[in-house]
Amino acid sequence: MIRFILILMIAGIPLSCNRKEVVKEEPLARVFDKYLYPGNLKDIIPANISHSDSSILANDYIDKWIRKQLLLRRAEMNLTDEEKNVDKQLENYRTSLLIFKYEQSLIKQKLDTIISMEEVEKYYTDNPANFVLNENIVKAVYLKVPRDAPDLWSLRRWYRSEKDDDLKKLEAYAFQYAEDYNYFNDDWVDFSEIEKNLPVKIDRPGSFLKYRKYYEVKDSTYYYFLDIKDYRLLGTVAPLNYVMQDIRTIIMNKRKIQLVNRLESNIYNDALNRGYFTIY
Repeated sequence: MIRFILILMIAGIPLSCNRKEVVKEEPLARVFDKYLYPGNLKDIIPANISHSDSSILANDYIDKWIRKQLLLRRAEMNLTDEEKNVDKQLENYRTSLLIFKYEQSLIKQKLDTIISMEEVEKYYTDNPANFVLNENIVKAVYLKVPRDAPDLWSLRRWYRSEKDDDLKKLEAYAFQYAEDYNYFNDDWVDFSEIEKNLPVKIDRPGSFLKYRKYYEVKDSTYYYFLDIKDYRLLGTVAPLNYVMQDIRTIIMNKRKIQLVNRLESNIYNDALNRGYFTIY
């Protein structure tokens, strides 16, 4: 009967032909003197899902509700009156939540979200210590090709070339034969991510990047080809385009803080001028 009532409610089917008649709900579950009714699930179960899915969601909610009520009962039995007095904490939480929501609403309305390239470059130039690399990064071409793949000599020429025609041939070859292919020429990536794909460990990555532009290694099944187009070493300042998004995020967060601080100051000064508060 309980599931029948629940399904009717989820489907939006009235429990009585007379809409003016008040229908008393039968409870879905009870824990001591607490009851859960179908009406409590109205906002939990979406209206556009099947009855079987509705039943699964409802049963899951009922189970969690029972567990929560049992834990609450045990807490009330075992905590002291002082420990159970959470009025101050609730008031503090309510205060913080309301202020946070108001600040977020203000940020949506007032925050200037346009960040110029000049601002980004200035922040980067003024704060180099904030962008020191904790990893080696590279721009590179990486291929993993079966040892029995054809025309490997041409491949060796193409992956080292800067000519557009050779790069097109490389991409066509990689599409047909490569097990793995990444062209990082336009993006900086952590060198450690490339190292993970090589069959041998590179003991001194810094020296490797300084003195090796091309690298080829093999195992029993594959050849691995690597062309280091550019690199920056651990401990040096990251290139601007590598930290561009980080800088934009920093600038935006600073603007949010400044906006909220101005809000607080304006409200405070307005209240002071109007005599809304007194310090004794």
